[in-house]
Amino acid sequence: MNSQIVSTDIGTVVFDLGNVLIPWDVRWLLRGLFDSDAAVEAFLKDADIMSWHAQQDAGYPVTQAVIEHSAKHPQHAAAIRAVYERWHETMRDANPDSVALLRELKAAGLRLYALSNFSAELFALSRPRFDFWDAFDGIVLSGEEGVSKPDAAIYRALFERYSIVPEHAVFLDDSLPNVEASRALGMRAIHFKDADTARLELRNMGLPV
Repeated sequence: MNSQIVSTDIGTVVFDLGNVLIPWDVRWLLRGLFDSDAAVEAFLKDADIMSWHAQQDAGYPVTQAVIEHSAKHPQHAAAIRAVYERWHETMRDANPDSVALLRELKAAGLRLYALSNFSAELFALSRPRFDFWDAFDGIVLSGEEGVSKPDAAIYRALFERYSIVPEHAVFLDDSLPNVEASRALGMRAIHFKDADTARLELRNMGLPV
């Protein structure tokens, strides 16, 4: 941690989870199911996997989603089932630099929250794999709220539930639309690329990291 005493009006830091703290890409799983990257990309497009997955992020039941999507795309049924049956293969171990940043902010006395587009069912499966949850003062998941970023409603749910003043908070997310949505609501925000760059941006905002 930077020991320099700094001054800031930011008292709260909000982290996205996927690809900020938890590396995630469904292609990591799919490359073991298909013969080439081109075949992976064709499957993603033909079965519209990312849009389909976003429905589960917003709270649609996983089992029902698999049944329905497999029926809609029977030629891809095995791969569709694998996306959730082998969900653990879509993730890597936590980003150690991001976790270090999270824990430095915790030690500095910041309030810390997670705001993530994440199926509640898949989050429950994923949670035991990681050990940084104790750093958070609260977690808001799209799968529990029934609405996903960048919809303003999920940010407002975070603000209201945890008495967060947007102007006194900063948000880290790897998705630019999510970053822009948070800024429109008054938060400062960092479009996350890597932990070192995020650390520098937080430091420039006056945070002691």
